[in-house]
Amino acid sequence: MELRLLETVLWDMSADNATCSVWNPSSCVGTDGCPPRCPRFIDRHGEPIHVRPMRDADRDSLISFYEGYPSAHRSMLLPPPTRGPLVAWLDRLLERARNFVAFHWDRVIGHVLYSPADAEESELLVFVHPDYHSRGIGTELCRQAIAHAGSDGHEAIRLHVERGHTTAIRVYGRLGFRTVADHGDNFEMRLDLEEPLLEQVQAPPAQR
Repeated sequence: MELRLLETVLWDMSADNATCSVWNPSSCVGTDGCPPRCPRFIDRHGEPIHVRPMRDADRDSLISFYEGYPSAHRSMLLPPPTRGPLVAWLDRLLERARNFVAFHWDRVIGHVLYSPADAEESELLVFVHPDYHSRGIGTELCRQAIAHAGSDGHEAIRLHVERGHTTAIRVYGRLGFRTVADHGDNFEMRLDLEEPLLEQVQAPPAQR
């Protein structure tokens, strides 16, 4: 385990957005070169999760992540269940959206984006592999998107959530989203990216 941790630290420190030399970020106060939110996160199982902007080289891994996504956990008919539509959908998102991927060691376990990337109000999508549900990772991915969208100058972000996904609705509510429309089978929720919220999500780990 110690060797594995060292290898991961060395791998992660070679990343463009590396900010710390150890995994546990709880005492980190940040630097001038830090991204809008610390890319390191310790989940509820005590496991290190790394969240960073997606790179071209991540495309195949992300396709594999979605190809194995169980049908029972799809939302709003997404991700598409077959490879052709899935790849077309994902490529559109990679072209139009700001994308971030979450890794547990070298495995892609989550994806969050806001699209269009240059809109004043973008739509949020977040997916976490079911093996990693209930570990705080989805919430962290949302906070990553909020922090970066605010830094990019967005005024708000929106999302749609199925009426029956009560856990997701509660999570979004705790993040500050409010319901702005009821479309029958789904709710539309909106979050204003105002300064007090951005100060909170962009604060270094030691100040949270």
